[in-house]
Amino acid sequence: MTQTALRLDEIACTFPARDGSAYCAVADASLAVAEGEFVSLVGPTGCGKSTLLNVAAGLLAPSAGSVEVFGAALSGLNDQAGYLFQSDALFPWRTARENVMLGLELRGRSRRQAGDQADAWLARVRLAGHGDKYPHELSGGMRKRVALAQTLILDPKILLMDEPFSALDVQTRSLMENELLELWLQDRKSVVFVTHDLEEAISLSDRVVVLSAGPASHPVGEFPINLSRPRDVSEVRLIPAFLELHRTIWDALKVEVHKTHERENA
Repeated sequence: MTQTALRLDEIACTFPARDGSAYCAVADASLAVAEGEFVSLVGPTGCGKSTLLNVAAGLLAPSAGSVEVFGAALSGLNDQAGYLFQSDALFPWRTARENVMLGLELRGRSRRQAGDQADAWLARVRLAGHGDKYPHELSGGMRKRVALAQTLILDPKILLMDEPFSALDVQTRSLMENELLELWLQDRKSVVFVTHDLEEAISLSDRVVVLSAGPASHPVGEFPINLSRPRDVSEVRLIPAFLELHRTIWDALKVEVHKTHERENA
């Protein structure tokens, strides 16, 4: 039986509002991610996708509910998880190689050991020969590759990704999605991937979870993606099974998107 890597059970997150009241961003939200499973969260703007990701990372303590990581209750930061943010989290004064090796250095590895592993990871993300460049000397796609190497070099069991490719142009985004899948297939980490792009979610995932409109957002639909792997994200979007999945999931998602628009216009 496949082990559960991450379990969020009846999570609620409430924040103080400016008028002194409380805003409930997430309520009664439960999610289980199996070991080696790739799960994407989709939903309308402001539905709490990033909030749930921060709870899973241990960056945000829920107001109610519990979090388990490989069966153990989470207390504090999730040291089994790596977090890839939407914006670049690279230090501009460090080279690509120095950014990738930083995490290992902080864990006590010698500079030589960390550097050797950084070189290996730069090669794995197709950046061999670019290690001495600073972030401003790299394209957007190259910076994302550095960020991937920076995260994966620490060998997290769970990968949390918050719209990591949203700022890239369409062509670069497609390349990065394929490279992510290629890396993921090598060791099958558990992934929770937040995106606004339903096509991206279907192309990458084993399962897509639709969240309701906020406030008090929670999962309202889960859809298994039974498309064969390995996948090319551009090619898979043309097959009939993909189009049928897109129609089915969009039928559930558009209801929540319309709710958000109605509330914003009220």
